[in-house]
Amino acid sequence: MLDYNSSANFADQINVYIDEALVVENQAQPSRQYLGGSRLGVACDRALQFEYAQAPKDDGRDFKGQTLRIFAAGHLFEDMAIRWLHMAEFDLYTTKGNKPGGEQFGFSVADGRIRGHVDGIINAGPVLTGFPALWECKSMNAKSWKDTVKKGLAVSKPVYAAQVAVYQAYMEATVPGISKNPALFTAINKDTSEIYHEQVPFDGGLAQKMSDKGVRIIQATEAGELLPRIAQSADFFECKFCDWSDRCWRTGA
Repeated sequence: MLDYNSSANFADQINVYIDEALVVENQAQPSRQYLGGSRLGVACDRALQFEYAQAPKDDGRDFKGQTLRIFAAGHLFEDMAIRWLHMAEFDLYTTKGNKPGGEQFGFSVADGRIRGHVDGIINAGPVLTGFPALWECKSMNAKSWKDTVKKGLAVSKPVYAAQVAVYQAYMEATVPGISKNPALFTAINKDTSEIYHEQVPFDGGLAQKMSDKGVRIIQATEAGELLPRIAQSADFFECKFCDWSDRCWRTGA
């Protein structure tokens, strides 16, 4: 239960109620019973094992209300991008039949242990070089967005680059040709509403590497085997932000 501090100012008192409601709503969501294809690019195999096994997060690591508000805002930016692309005459499908609330396009492999849902599929439109094309959209703060523009997706956001490659590969079975055409990656600057677009050619080697990684994560986890950490010390920067850092380093292995 959140602490209703009587000394909090008026805005904070209201936000306590909002954030508590968001946390309750999030906790009521069914847990994911699979490894998300969007997560395969995460650098640490052991962190992915904990995620796949639904290991309890370290104390204080569960999503707080503000984080859940950030997630919600990201969905709104994606909805706006969809509308803008439609207005710009891109034939973008985000659900089967393009019906509001309809079923998303997605894939399920490894007996349902690896799954993913794509943001959209573009069947026609200006500028792009081939169809059908995968569409993936992310919203970012200004610093992250500028880094993506400067360095490109593969260097700046390797987790997203891996997601695009995996989705192109696994969607080929149901959307023939999608792996032959560059994906369109859209990044929205949440601070300025600037938009960056990048065509991402299919990287078959990266897709295979991520697929092999997913199989390795699943097999090791189900066999009770802990895979190596990404680092030799708990003060490694990625470990500091990991939801299972305490659990991981307590194992001593």
